[in-house]
Amino acid sequence: MSAPAPATPSGPADERLITRSPLKKLLGRPELGAVVGAVAVFLFFTFAADSFLQLSSLTTVLYAASTIGIMAVPVALLMIGGEFDLSTGVVVTSSALVSSMFSYQMTANVWVGVGVSLLLTLAVGLFNGVLLTRTKLPSFIITLGTFLMLTGLNLGLTKLISGTVSTKSIADMEGFDSAQAVFASTLTVGGVHIKITVLWWIALVAVATWILLRTRYGNWIFAAGGDADAARAVGVPVRATKIGLYLGVAVGAWISGQHLLFSFDVVQSGEGVGNELIYIIAAVIGGCLITGGYGSAIGSAIGALIFGMTSKGIVYAEWNPDWFKFFLGAMLLLATLLNHWVRKRAEETA
Repeated sequence: MSAPAPATPSGPADERLITRSPLKKLLGRPELGAVVGAVAVFLFFTFAADSFLQLSSLTTVLYAASTIGIMAVPVALLMIGGEFDLSTGVVVTSSALVSSMFSYQMTANVWVGVGVSLLLTLAVGLFNGVLLTRTKLPSFIITLGTFLMLTGLNLGLTKLISGTVSTKSIADMEGFDSAQAVFASTLTVGGVHIKITVLWWIALVAVATWILLRTRYGNWIFAAGGDADAARAVGVPVRATKIGLYLGVAVGAWISGQHLLFSFDVVQSGEGVGNELIYIIAAVIGGCLITGGYGSAIGSAIGALIFGMTSKGIVYAEWNPDWFKFFLGAMLLLATLLNHWVRKRAEETA
């Protein structure tokens, strides 16, 4: 049991002086429910699929998780800040299309296209953030509009410039090999082949966790998501905080877009539609609340890992992949219920 806080003559004890037990601290972690869910999914497919525990299978699971996790991390931070972004899936595709078509049409070094893509992707994030903070419209409406506009632009401009719904190959252009090494290479560690996206994913989780737990900006994110008006009243720059979160989502979309391009060297203009829901699902499974002010980057990573284990575990178990969405929906509901129960228990024992 925790030691009682010292009483003061003027009233009840300052709750900041209360020492919380390790159990209470554990129950207060937003990713606890996701950890329980991840262990359950891992054990389930360990018995359901004979090849699931093979190293090659586990690295494939990590790769699948990383492609979701790279975007789930900034999406989780945005949700903690109290906002949504329904345009993330198509922004990833837009980022890849810009890199490819700019490099091909301008016959420029591929890295020039990559740089232009970063600037334009950041511009989309800035557009979403500024429009949100200036109009006070729900982020759902604003980013839904961005989603529709980008979906049309991706298809219309690709057909206008390339004559088809996909880009031209840039595999023989200068700078392609070095860009591919940065965004889509495979590393061999002890005989195990690991995609570089796993390293990008781990780096983003580490940076986001540091921001949330060790910086003033992290406090601003939680405050803005918990109660924006109260946060503004005590001096939190809510507007700048939310714009920064949208810029962070744009950076994640840029990384994912470059991986998409340099993995296949051509991009289909219709890709990415629907992925925005998967990113949100990963964040919610990881403990983020729809209402904002609660969650963690580590939780989003675990949510992405659950997604990777499920998507590949079904294949290794030789089940019909048509059932994947059913399992994903069931996991979302179960994880949300478990996270709600854990949070309620944490509040009761606080």
